[in-house]
Amino acid sequence: MAAACNNLTSLALTILTAFLLGSSSFETCSARDQNKHSIQSSTAHEPSLQGRKLSKFTSYAYSGAPEEMATSSAIFNVLSYGAKGDGRTDDTKAFEAAWAAACKVEGATMVVPSGSVFLVGPISFSGPTCQPNILFQLDGKIIAPTNSGAWGSGILQWLDFSKLKGITLTGKGIIDGQGSVWWHDAPSSYGTADDSASSELKGNMPGTKPTALRFYGSSGVTVIGITIQNSQQTHLKFDDCTAVQVSDFTASSPGDSPNTDGIHLQNSQDVTIHSSNLACGDDCVSIQTGCSNIDVHNVNCGPGHGISIGSLGKDNTKACVSNITVRDVTMHDTMTGVRIKTWQGGSGLVQQVMFSNIQVNDVKTPIVIDQYYCEKSSCHNESSAVQVSHIAYLNIRGTYTEQPAHFACSDNLPCTGISLSTVALKPVQSARQPFCWEAYGELKTATDPPINCLRRGMPPNAKSHPYSDSCQN
Repeated sequence: MAAACNNLTSLALTILTAFLLGSSSFETCSARDQNKHSIQSSTAHEPSLQGRKLSKFTSYAYSGAPEEMATSSAIFNVLSYGAKGDGRTDDTKAFEAAWAAACKVEGATMVVPSGSVFLVGPISFSGPTCQPNILFQLDGKIIAPTNSGAWGSGILQWLDFSKLKGITLTGKGIIDGQGSVWWHDAPSSYGTADDSASSELKGNMPGTKPTALRFYGSSGVTVIGITIQNSQQTHLKFDDCTAVQVSDFTASSPGDSPNTDGIHLQNSQDVTIHSSNLACGDDCVSIQTGCSNIDVHNVNCGPGHGISIGSLGKDNTKACVSNITVRDVTMHDTMTGVRIKTWQGGSGLVQQVMFSNIQVNDVKTPIVIDQYYCEKSSCHNESSAVQVSHIAYLNIRGTYTEQPAHFACSDNLPCTGISLSTVALKPVQSARQPFCWEAYGELKTATDPPINCLRRGMPPNAKSHPYSDSCQN
């Protein structure tokens, strides 16, 4: 009997324990459900990523403190780091904080949301300690300060991305350099809170004008969809970069804005630029020394100075440029069309360049090689030069206002391997005839107008530049 009572007591204790554990588990699950509901509700105010496919990062509901987001989300919105986005408050520190957090997470997305205007001073989004494949989603508007105090004695870059791997800048947003205060040394005409900083110009701007957006020492760089307007100097620059893709990009500044190149390349390889609109006060695309394997196609250029290789060889420097293709391009109201420009006294080599399917409308001089380029009132004659060789022009058509072609090549190192095919250029007014000096090559078809000044074959006693071979290394 005693044994039976003991068994009943043990059974009762077991049932009671099970009941208590089940009740505790139920309360915990209920609390989790309530917390989950609370977190999901907070997403209602998070910014949209404009259709970006987020893959494993589609859930970014947490809206807690910024330092907690690095472990709970791969989305870093500048508004969560204190940015005001009112076009008046300096949001530079908020951008720095958002980048510092995003930099630690591979595949992170830093968001500049639409509907806001962010006043941002000179800033560096830099590695090399950053994780790879960061996406900078720009859907809002970033504007530059117009007061001289924000720039110190002179800064070379405004927005600078450096030493990164797999960096993408995409979106429908705008970067506005408010450059008129630099171009004319006068207050900007932008005056509303929606479109500009409210600060007044205080004194003259520094003599050094910054590039609006630069990528330096980076690989796997992609720029898609954004607009840069009213840049202080160059709109978009790539320096010492590899594997670069630019598409659906817009550069927009007045034709009289000084030195506002659309896209500037130097010491960069494997670059593709396409499906873009470039309007500026200097070269739509500028290709400098150290560039190879460059493909520019389906680009609209104008106003501006055309698409240029150079200038190269300034101050007796060496320049190496090779394997350049510019094709399927439309130009209007530009100073030149496709141009190669080098200084006397330089060294090195430009070779293997193809200009094809170029449509020009009211362009001053559509085809230019100028080995006597000089930005001064006068330059000294020098015997050395950057060698120019194997340059092909195919299907260059349209209208010009001054001269159809201008080949001014070096006395000591004439241009060689120039080929012209299907060139049809019509003057819109009385214009000069084609000009050639020490230019050698081949007319593969008849040209209109005739460019009979091009010498056939190779120059007598043809020789290579003593330093051109080093460009092959």
